[in-house]
Amino acid sequence: MTEKKNTVVEMEDAVVRFAGDSGDGMQLVGNLFADVAALAGSEIATFPDYPAEIRAPHNTVAGVSGFQARISSKKIFSSGDLADLLVAMNPASLKSNLKWAKKGASIIVDADTFEEKIIEKAGFPKNPLTDNSLKDYKLIKAPITSLTVAKAKELGLDAKSASKTRNVFALGIAYFLFNRDFKATDIFFEKKFKKKPELINVNKEILRAGFNYAETLEAIHSTYKVSSLKKSEKGKYRNISGNVATAWGLLAASEKSGRPLFLGSYPITPATEILMELSQHKSLGAKVFQAEDEIAGICSAIGASYTGSMACTTTSGPGLSLKSEAIGLAVITELPLIIVNVQRGGPSTGLPTKSEQSDLLQALYGRNGEGPVIIVAASSPADCFYAAYESAKLSMEHMTPAICLTDGYIGQGSEVFKIPKVSELPSINPPIAKANDPDYKPYKRDAERLARQWALPGTEGLRHRIGGLEKSDVTGNVSMDPLNHEIMCKYREDKVNKVADFIPKQKIIGEESGDLLVVSWGGTFGSVFSAVKELQAEGHKISLAHFRNISPLPKNTADIFKKFKKIVVAELNMGQFVKYLRLTLPEFKYYQFNKTQGLPFMVSELKENFIKNIQEK
Repeated sequence: MTEKKNTVVEMEDAVVRFAGDSGDGMQLVGNLFADVAALAGSEIATFPDYPAEIRAPHNTVAGVSGFQARISSKKIFSSGDLADLLVAMNPASLKSNLKWAKKGASIIVDADTFEEKIIEKAGFPKNPLTDNSLKDYKLIKAPITSLTVAKAKELGLDAKSASKTRNVFALGIAYFLFNRDFKATDIFFEKKFKKKPELINVNKEILRAGFNYAETLEAIHSTYKVSSLKKSEKGKYRNISGNVATAWGLLAASEKSGRPLFLGSYPITPATEILMELSQHKSLGAKVFQAEDEIAGICSAIGASYTGSMACTTTSGPGLSLKSEAIGLAVITELPLIIVNVQRGGPSTGLPTKSEQSDLLQALYGRNGEGPVIIVAASSPADCFYAAYESAKLSMEHMTPAICLTDGYIGQGSEVFKIPKVSELPSINPPIAKANDPDYKPYKRDAERLARQWALPGTEGLRHRIGGLEKSDVTGNVSMDPLNHEIMCKYREDKVNKVADFIPKQKIIGEESGDLLVVSWGGTFGSVFSAVKELQAEGHKISLAHFRNISPLPKNTADIFKKFKKIVVAELNMGQFVKYLRLTLPEFKYYQFNKTQGLPFMVSELKENFIKNIQEK
């Protein structure tokens, strides 16, 4: 079929990537594009990809910030591999992001930025807009900067301020290409610039200027339409990031348990938004303390837990290191504590804005002495809500710390989230000790969970000693007796192991036996699931076991593993979960597929590896 001007092409799925210099507002317009798609009923998944440098050199590859949004008329589980549309605001963003565009994709560039010095600074030997190197793409060379400045000046904005709105002009072009309306974005401008009303009209007009400019371009032969998701369940939906979903999950757990929420935390990329979100919910009883450092944050949370609060602390890998001694204090005092760790690339400061699953071994073993904890891993931005909720439930009901692992990809990425009713969530029943209980003893345990009771300070008749020194079994008196210490260590380990009786059995996606079982965990779910489903559709005998409960593992894990010829463990690290499996279930042989590039898995690379594993004898 020959494409004609303004022909609307129906697309089931599309990936759009915005890229520009830091400060060009790519995260903003990417989110706006995704929000509009979500409000139109499409499924979305996003991936923010921005540099660690606060002020990287202007027009350099190191300073490029990107935002990928996938929109679909079907249920999707990842932000996509390669882009159908790439918006590149300068040569450096084209240089660093061209590899993420499909052959034949549309590329919108700000032609005004392609000056000789800027092109050279980006690392191009020649001007890519004229040397025929982009012949495999649909190139749209738009003088975005000059058109934006001209339009803004008409509206009374100075040139310096006008150039800051060129991202909105580029967004207008993208809206034209995907047949989007302005209503939701107009509302955003009205809220954002409420205190600067003169900027409301400027941004609205520049958005429309970009749209109208695209309508005149001969280079655009067709536009695209991605329909709304079919057969979606009724309910309230919103586009939500993993960090916001985590905060909401903690709020829901607080309400359901009847325990007031306390967050003691220190800002750290990429976890800070959880602290920011919870600070906005004082009306729901949340108390938020921004501490002077990571240690103060977790210690304040332990103090709050002692007084009966549902206590939380949030961090990323380097902060988890600093919190390790205090986590041990929560273990030995047997107090509930939720530690949310939004993983990033390491070691040290590493890749602070990039995602990695590199903190699992630290979460499992990173404490002095025998310090077992519960570990739950979220699988998607929306699942962060449920993982946080489950972590809080298990921590309070079993009276021991729980680490909730998310990562930068799902923590800062977003998807459409159906808001649940708190009344329909599982109950949370902390073992609160009753006043003047004649049988109360600080370390007397219930037989089912081995959990001690939570004695709140000030409750009559429940005076007891607590602290970091080892306690006598049952009585809670300080004890240096070696046999007692061994008993208490075993109790604390057995208590975590008994959590396996209260978590679901591990599920399998696909047949219960076959040639290859793919094992994954945490935020890799979307890409791994998509790869496995595609290979199943192609006739391969492949299944997926994606783990949410890490410590302890579900009780049926070994029963699942023994039914497959091969097991491959895919994770974004050098092989941490596979090391844990080799220690825990050494009777099985594990293959592994690892990636440590600070980027999520691509479906294509997973499929290639899985096929290789199936074919190799």
